Amino acid sequence: MLAASEQGGLLHAPDLYMQKLVVGPSAKHLVDIDAPVRENLRAIARSLGRQVDELTVVVLDRPRHERLIAEIRATGARIRLIGDGDLSAGIAAAVAGSGVHAVMGTGGAPEGVLTAAAMRCLNGQIFARLVLPKPEDEARAAAMGITDFKRVYRSDDLASGNSIIFAATGVTEGTLMKGVRFFGDGIRTSSLIMQTNPHRIRFIDSIQVYPGPAVKIRF
Repeated sequence: MLAASEQGGLLHAPDLYMQKLVVGPSAKHLVDIDAPVRENLRAIARSLGRQVDELTVVVLDRPRHERLIAEIRATGARIRLIGDGDLSAGIAAAVAGSGVHAVMGTGGAPEGVLTAAAMRCLNGQIFARLVLPKPEDEARAAAMGITDFKRVYRSDDLASGNSIIFAATGVTEGTLMKGVRFFGDGIRTSSLIMQTNPHRIRFIDSIQVYPGPAVKIRF
């Protein structure tokens, strides 16, 4: 996957961790990355006309998230633990009917910028803050022009460009895109292409065909 914009339109984020909260359009003005988990989940539930126990929150399955997972479970909300790919989960949180209502936890900062680009296209929101536990982490961030280490970034901060393009192709099976599928005469892929100017979202199903005298396409 990739995101593109005019020069300066995407934050050059350091390869560090970032605390994240990702929600869809209906909840983006109702949550706060510093609010207790239970309050954010109640706000998300209200925005969707649901009960908290009807929400599904995606969290990376990491030891650092043990307390977060316990807090989510205490509210009655469901948790979907994933081994990697919080970016694709973030996209799903902004798409109605995906079954994902929020993404919480700490993940890579560059992936946070990619998520922000997707949120610009989907009208969702990411709230993010760099995690800098070591002095050398602060030095790395400062070297890249970041001076406010406690700043809470939003989509417009991480992906500020007027023209944003986001593209992704599924590798393994996911909520929004199927993984790469091989058949005798070629390869089938599922892709998502989004842009802000003009505002357009496209799902593309492609078949790359091997050259041969009698190609058979299967559906």
